[in-house]
Amino acid sequence: MSCIRSIVAVSFLASIGVSTAVTAQEMISDTTARKQPLTTWGVQFEEFEYRYSDDDEELGVWNADAFYGTDEFKVRLLTTGEYEIEEQAYETLENQLVGQIPISKFFDAKAGVRFDTPEGPDRTYAVLGVAGLAPQWFEIDANLYVSKDGDTSAELDAEYELLLTNYWILAATLDATVAFSEDREIGVGKGLVSTETGLRLSYDLIDRAFSPYVGVVHERKYGDSADFAEADGGSTADWFAVIGARIAL
Repeated sequence: MSCIRSIVAVSFLASIGVSTAVTAQEMISDTTARKQPLTTWGVQFEEFEYRYSDDDEELGVWNADAFYGTDEFKVRLLTTGEYEIEEQAYETLENQLVGQIPISKFFDAKAGVRFDTPEGPDRTYAVLGVAGLAPQWFEIDANLYVSKDGDTSAELDAEYELLLTNYWILAATLDATVAFSEDREIGVGKGLVSTETGLRLSYDLIDRAFSPYVGVVHERKYGDSADFAEADGGSTADWFAVIGARIAL
């Protein structure tokens, strides 16, 4: 009888040990899984729009971003462009491939390359920048560009969204470009090159995944860049009526 009791006791203790080991292994696996970074991907169009200017110029314009990675590191493909509908030609076309990492709670650093097809010869630049959320909820994207010939420039994009209701959003944008050296072949003079300011009123149809909007945009060139544009028969300032949509996939 005592032998049977001993066997039962040993079996009971063994089952407890096995159960505990299994539970511990499950907890370790669960913790490890939670510690692993979550990989995400997506495509979004901040701007996908038609513009009509006060000089009867018609443009198709986009500003898009495809990304893949984790919160610790993302690879991003950024593309922007303006397509002249009447001329059936690109006015500007810019693509960037960058890697992005967090450097603070609200800002990421990024580095990579930029390929441009402007009015003139193509250009390739190294890119170094920061992007994030500044105080007062301004979205900031600041970049420094250096070409293979040593030409340097900087660009600042800022956006502020005013939530009028749960669905109506008024967005104000400012894009400014400064060149630290002249590149006459593509119409860029030293100093403040250009600014683009815009106001867009959007309506959130599908939970920020599809938001059509209307708005106005003002583009202006300055200094030597304005002189180059005038010499080539172009304008130095334009107003555009805008209709488009923000899209997130």
